[in-house]
This record gives sequence, structure tokens and C-alpha cells, in this order.
Amino acid sequence: MVVTAPLTGLIVPLSEVPDPVFAQRLVGPGLAISPTPQRQTILSPIDGRLLKLKPHAFIVAEGRTAVLVHLGIDTVLLDGAASSLIAVEKQIVRAGEPIMFWDPILVEAAGLSAICPVVALDAPADAVADLAHGEVVAGAELFTWRERIYG
Repeated sequence: MVVTAPLTGLIVPLSEVPDPVFAQRLVGPGLAISPTPQRQTILSPIDGRLLKLKPHAFIVAEGRTAVLVHLGIDTVLLDGAASSLIAVEKQIVRAGEPIMFWDPILVEAAGLSAICPVVALDAPADAVADLAHGEVVAGAELFTWRERIYG
């Protein structure tokens, strides 16, 4: 499964995210994106159903796979001030479909990190491959989520 970038910015390893839950990959492997400092349309990274949708994060799931997009660190404290929802929870979405508008400038003005982890939830560390690096634009390939092969 190809996981696409939900926003435009610079790729950052999860180990550099200023939150131990993401940095230590406790919720799963993936990448983070340091956003371009402008209001952005946040896109779904995969086809699936929006299991959870909050102003600071969302989960899209297809079958037994789920991807978490977390918009900034501790941004729940902003109570939605940096975002405006487009989609609704439980909606079926396609990769690249708009989920919300989000402004990382407002996040940083509040003294919070705007870095955005994109995580293959509960996946083993070796489940992600073909990791992107450098600059990425919203909708471009971010990483591949491989099925685990046993035997």
C-alpha cells in the first residue's frame, strides 16, 4: 500500500519528532513532515474510512491497516484554532481527498511544534519501506506499507 503525503513540507525522521511516543515509534513506524509555513489543505494519505477526525489529528483505515496523521505536537491544546474540518468522521475517502484546512503558522505562533507525524499504526518496524526524503508535496508518495511475509 502506498501512503501519500497529507501536506507539503520537508521530510523528517520520526526519531526527530519532539514527542517520545512518535520518536520511539510506540504507535508505529512512518515519517514526519515539517510543514511549509502557509495555510494548507490536508489530504487523506490512503483510501479508506475516517475512523477518527479531530482538528489536530485523524486516522484513516482500510481493512486491517490504519494511518495516523497528527498535525503538530500538543496541538490538541489549540482546541481547533489552527484548523477547519472539510470531511466528517466515518466518511469514506480516497487518497488525496481533502480532510481539513490547517495553518502551521498559527501553531508555531502559539509556541508549539508544527511537525506532523504520519504513522502506520501498530505496524512492525520493518513494515514501511521506500521512505521519501527531502521536500515532499501533498499527494506525493511518502512511504510504502508492506505486508509482512512469514515463513
